[in-house]
Amino acid sequence: MMADALSESSELSGGAEDPGEDLLTPAELIARLEEAWLNEKFSPELLENRSELVECVMEQLTHMEENLQRVRKGDLKASIHRMEIDRIRFVLSSYLRSRLQKVEKFFPHVLEKESSRADGDPSFLSPEEFVFAKQYMANTEVFLNAAALRHMPPNLQSVDMLKAVPEPCLDSFVFLRVKKKQENILVEPETDDQREYVVDLDEGSQHLMRYRTIAPLVASGAVQLI
Repeated sequence: MMADALSESSELSGGAEDPGEDLLTPAELIARLEEAWLNEKFSPELLENRSELVECVMEQLTHMEENLQRVRKGDLKASIHRMEIDRIRFVLSSYLRSRLQKVEKFFPHVLEKESSRADGDPSFLSPEEFVFAKQYMANTEVFLNAAALRHMPPNLQSVDMLKAVPEPCLDSFVFLRVKKKQENILVEPETDDQREYVVDLDEGSQHLMRYRTIAPLVASGAVQLI
């Protein structure tokens, strides 16, 4: 719905560009935001950050707000676009909130994954998220020490955060829609009496699968979580 409305009213948008890629229409830009939002919302782990996309959408919203000021008061078009802007802001806020919730829930594992990535690999945290995660971990350690650890025997006054905080459950099941046909996807057995098997995922088909199996396809954009 958002993409359709933006497509019909590009004169209020001012155009948009996806950093490092081809020019995108406002509708295509919002469609990418929605895709990133749904993937982040339904993925059990923190996905690669899309800070450039976020910045581009925020710039687009600024253009829309500015152009909206030039629309005659009382014009029905202004009311429609005001609702559209509010919906886009909701999706953007929900996307960022989902990421911060995962950082808070899995902060030691998120920081460990970020620090162990090879040079040139995409970052899972934006610079702002990285600062937040570091501060959250430091504050947690200070609180634990003040509230409990300093009152315990010396051999119990330290906590391994990686062991104390649960990891994301990659074996949870997710719904997905296939954007590009995938062949020979290896599915691991769910029980001891089952064997692993291979499946083909047809374009446009929908499935319920273990996240661990299709995590690389989510990262590559071949499938969309729904």
